[in-house]
Amino acid sequence: MRKTRKQILEWEAPRLIPAGVLTLLIVVLLIAGNAVGASISGDGNAEILRSSHEHTSAVLLSGILQTLAFALFVVPLFFLFRAVRARDSRVRNQLVGLVVVAPLFLAVSAGINIAARGESADLFVAGNAKSTLTTAEAHEKCTSDEQSKGAKSFGEEFEASKGTSSLAACEQRKVEDDEASNAISEVSLAGARVGFAVAGGLGLVVAFLYVGLWSMRTGLLGRFWASLAMALGFTVLVGFILFSMIWFVYLGLLLIGVLPGGRPPAWAAKEAVPWPTPGEKAAAELQPDPDAIDVDPIDSDDPPPPTGNGSGGDSGRRKRKRRA
Repeated sequence: MRKTRKQILEWEAPRLIPAGVLTLLIVVLLIAGNAVGASISGDGNAEILRSSHEHTSAVLLSGILQTLAFALFVVPLFFLFRAVRARDSRVRNQLVGLVVVAPLFLAVSAGINIAARGESADLFVAGNAKSTLTTAEAHEKCTSDEQSKGAKSFGEEFEASKGTSSLAACEQRKVEDDEASNAISEVSLAGARVGFAVAGGLGLVVAFLYVGLWSMRTGLLGRFWASLAMALGFTVLVGFILFSMIWFVYLGLLLIGVLPGGRPPAWAAKEAVPWPTPGEKAAAELQPDPDAIDVDPIDSDDPPPPTGNGSGGDSGRRKRKRRA
């Protein structure tokens, strides 16, 4: 049933600012998690697992921050879904479950990843991970890399240590990276992590696409920001999480009400106020101005008005020829 303006106002008014603050908190958590996780680095899986083993506290803290950020995705998505649903009855209320569950699945996946990464790092550092790449296969790959990159570039990438060559260093790294990859995929929590990540990622694609589309149709978001929302699910799915911060910052400021242009008219109207299409804009520009005043054109055959005090006014007149 379509909600009245009073009902919409009663639900949205006290929640606008809290929803905006929590939306901005997503950005803070993502930045903080990325900053903490920056200490964990490496050129390959082997170096990353060694770094993770050395910085276990950073792995834990970064994972917790990312888990909280994903869980908070529910706030802007659910708030926008409720807002568009209140303004247009065509919005499918059954999708509210997807809007809530998809971010929570990603949060669960991020939480599982904390334990899975720690287990993988311990397994690799302890030497219990086995490589499926043989020495001959590693030698063949490294020889091919040296030929394609050139000796100088290859030597800079795989620095030779005392008594070894760059080729030997390359072979050792490839074997270790294969061991690390197997350690990551063979841990007990690997299947659950991947399952929740795929389900949550695909669900988030649909949720952002649907909410962004109806936010544009109802006029709650402008065309640019609604289109960006529709693309956010794909960016999160492929790992470009930080790209989404631009949209979250905008939405947070919009909900709080501190944007210079204010909120779009649909927020105050408590009903759908669709944005005009390019064709409608062009038609509106062609409409006559109702405030315009019609002015009769000056007839070139009429005599000019008299000048001065009226004396001698006829002297400036031209004689007209009588038309046949």
